[in-house]
Amino acid sequence: MKKISLAAAALAGSALMTGVGHAEHHALSDYELIDRDELFGNPVASQGRISPDGQWVSWIAPDEGVMNVWVAPASDPSNGKVVTDDRHRGISNHQWTVDSQYVLFVKDNDGDENFHVYAADPETGETRDLTPLPDGIRAQLMGASRDRPGVILVGTNERNPQLTDLYEYNIETGERTLVAENPGYAAWVTDNTYKPRMALAPQPDGGMKAVYLNEDMTPGEVFADIPSEDMLNTNIVGFSRDNNTVYMIDSRERNLAAGFAIDLTTGERSLLIEPDKADLSGVLVDNETYEPIAYSTNYLQEEWKALNDEAANELQFLSANLDGEYQILSRTEADDKWIVWAGSAEAPGQYFVYDRSAATLTPWFVTRPGLADAPLQPMHPLELKSSDGKTLVSYLTLPPGSDPDGDGRPDEAVPMLLWVHGGPWARDSYGYNTVHQWMANRGYAVLSVNYRGSTGFGKDFTNAAVGEFAGKMHTDLIDAVDWAIAEGIAQEDKVAIGGGSYGGYATLTGVAFTPDRFACGVDIVGPSSLVTLIESFPEYWKPFLAGTWYRYVGDPADPEQRKDLLARSAISRIDDIRVPLLVGQGGNDPRVTKQEADNLVEAMQAKNLPVTYINYPDEGHGFQKPENRLSFFAAMEGFLGTCLGGRTQPIGDSFEGSSAEILAGAEYVEGLGDVESGG
Repeated sequence: MKKISLAAAALAGSALMTGVGHAEHHALSDYELIDRDELFGNPVASQGRISPDGQWVSWIAPDEGVMNVWVAPASDPSNGKVVTDDRHRGISNHQWTVDSQYVLFVKDNDGDENFHVYAADPETGETRDLTPLPDGIRAQLMGASRDRPGVILVGTNERNPQLTDLYEYNIETGERTLVAENPGYAAWVTDNTYKPRMALAPQPDGGMKAVYLNEDMTPGEVFADIPSEDMLNTNIVGFSRDNNTVYMIDSRERNLAAGFAIDLTTGERSLLIEPDKADLSGVLVDNETYEPIAYSTNYLQEEWKALNDEAANELQFLSANLDGEYQILSRTEADDKWIVWAGSAEAPGQYFVYDRSAATLTPWFVTRPGLADAPLQPMHPLELKSSDGKTLVSYLTLPPGSDPDGDGRPDEAVPMLLWVHGGPWARDSYGYNTVHQWMANRGYAVLSVNYRGSTGFGKDFTNAAVGEFAGKMHTDLIDAVDWAIAEGIAQEDKVAIGGGSYGGYATLTGVAFTPDRFACGVDIVGPSSLVTLIESFPEYWKPFLAGTWYRYVGDPADPEQRKDLLARSAISRIDDIRVPLLVGQGGNDPRVTKQEADNLVEAMQAKNLPVTYINYPDEGHGFQKPENRLSFFAAMEGFLGTCLGGRTQPIGDSFEGSSAEILAGAEYVEGLGDVESGG
């Protein structure tokens, strides 16, 4: 096992690194061009953790250019050793077993999302696949409880591709024991001993009933009836340590999702947390009882509030000693040491070890120390208004030197990228954003909008998206562009749209439905047809489709709805596209299959429309390998440079080591024609 010292490259000082502030009378050319490698290459380290017994710290960092798990004695964090040996796409997650004997992680095959669960021994580095299942089977880590040391709960769909059966796996031996076969439930609710206590039963209207389970796993009495309009804002989050109380985030009979405790003995329901501006988004629990002791909400920015005096003292200490936002990511079983992350828009993030007994906060590592002196820019939280009066929480980043007084308005209008988040049931948030910083550094304003359907702002805002794909969801984006033009932020003829997943769909909608509004578009794994998108969803999504896609968009099995789905799809409006398009696709994407990009590009080529298409056969729903990220974003930078006129770093060797297949339109991006393609 190799050893590395984090001291030189990643151990940081006592304060968060800060970006360069606005300087008066400086032109964009006075600011350095941040190297794409620093933005899109692997971080020096990430995902710091501490073992439950407090003896180890762990993190994910490159080994031979591939992200792997590293461990070190907690008493000597700089003396790390790599304990996994991935040589392909890398490991993106990890956690400790409750007895601190193993590190657990899940990994799929080239982005196909058929995950396996792995265990690595921190002493020897031996790594084992605990779920050596046949190809095409998906394993999910469902539980790792301190009340069941040495055993984890895993769900697999090998018996029925739509349904998850439950198994207990002995970590040391790999032996598994069936806990329950799934007779048709969308999801299980298990307690801290892995006993299935409830299940979610799909309803014809798209809602769910959370039902108590009999000993034979048949449904018993209804615990909670969740209507379809509450499906995305209501869920059971866990049990008290004694398994007698259930904690829920619940939006029923209210708009903002609140926190409740339900006593399973008496049935008493207690309101614990009632937010006032945004949904309940995060909860910190007592390490022994699992009772909530603090919570977070995120409107413009994340805010933490305590529920008792002890938690209030802890939050006050962290707020006083950290810059920007922070998160508590890992805790020892004794709760005496925490791993805390802190960051801001101008600081990618720093990890600390918080010793609660000694009241010390020790810097551990910075994720991207190479950006410490880069001209990173502030992100401005905004409350924009849609044309029908809805508040659209949005975020704006401006090019360095363009806004000397820091009021969030450039002295002169600049080209702009509208960068749309995926989901759509997700949200944009304040903080370090690689695309915002990269594009601002190249001379563009970058605007991200929480359009209707985004989550976190109450169920009314989420449900306002029902029936509004290519409708009011898109109008919200156009309203934001109009605002930016009216405010003198964006040049009207130099606005691009881009994004991934739903953001890719929004891009295609933008260039096909409103072609006069955008100069070009960047579509990453975006669906060109809502019909083929829904019909090709993975089998394990099907129990949830009624409450999400069928309700919000439509069911292609219904002839009238199928017609409407096609009408809301860019594939039916190819003749209206008039601007250049860059398309990026993962060949193994199980959510938005390669067919979506293939059909779009073929139709555009038949009309002699300018389209550049890059496929990555070893990627899924997004680009995980750094070589693939670097190559695609190099192409995107050149593409936008031609379209909007911003600064560019030459493509150079950015495609080296990537699997990129340049399947169309290399001639539309400077330097792309010189790249050797795998296609």
